[in-house]
Amino acid sequence: MAEQPRNRLCIGILTLNEERRIAQCIESAHFADQIIVMDSGSRDATCAIASSLGAEVHHQPDWQGFAVQRNRMMPLVRCEYFFFLDADEVITDGLRQEIQHAVASGENAAWKVYWDQVAFGKPLSRMAKTAGGVKRLFRTDNILEFSGVVHEYARLKNEAVPTHVFRARLLHYSRDTVYDGLLKLAQYSQLGAVRRRGVGKSGGVLRGLGSAFSNFVRFYFFRRGFLCGPQGFLFCLLVALECFFRYAILRYDPPQTGNAVAKR
Repeated sequence: MAEQPRNRLCIGILTLNEERRIAQCIESAHFADQIIVMDSGSRDATCAIASSLGAEVHHQPDWQGFAVQRNRMMPLVRCEYFFFLDADEVITDGLRQEIQHAVASGENAAWKVYWDQVAFGKPLSRMAKTAGGVKRLFRTDNILEFSGVVHEYARLKNEAVPTHVFRARLLHYSRDTVYDGLLKLAQYSQLGAVRRRGVGKSGGVLRGLGSAFSNFVRFYFFRRGFLCGPQGFLFCLLVALECFFRYAILRYDPPQTGNAVAKR
């Protein structure tokens, strides 16, 4: 009897009204044996597009946060390895090859990925690493649960497994337009305030200004945002404003626990 093919890799994607990006995201993940889309109540064509491209679409509109949605996804995984992805991300050819090599190794490890930001229609590839550095690929049987208010992460049953870093990066279409950037600014400022309140930090205008200034300098000068033209400046400015409003919200609009589940 011929040996049955093994289900080696599942890629899991969270969605909410992502019809602009979901096709490109899923097409970049087509090398996986299983693609799961966990939808959080989309009112556009996201689910129809995902289904047409062969993804398994599941619906969980009772949104309780990013980590909860990832945890709801895990019982559906039928593969040895799990890689998690956002709908505004694209796996490049180089990264695909590295992921396939990692899965073929059979190693019980964790693999970390960095992003290349794509903002306002331009890849900010001349910037140094701006975000990411998140463990994304694991053996499924080593995942305990996902945790975190924002930028969720996997807690592992065996945290002592080796960590490797992929050389190729994800493309992260973080801000298509200035309007998108402002929406994300509002969401992530609120989430950042919730997280800081949870560890006992205080807010205020001066603290916010200090955080905004230091982060603008860090991203625009030390991480070379100035090499990316007007798009680089806008990206760094929005990051700095997000830092400012985290502390303004803490002082003047204290977040409640329920605010932590704002959808990205």
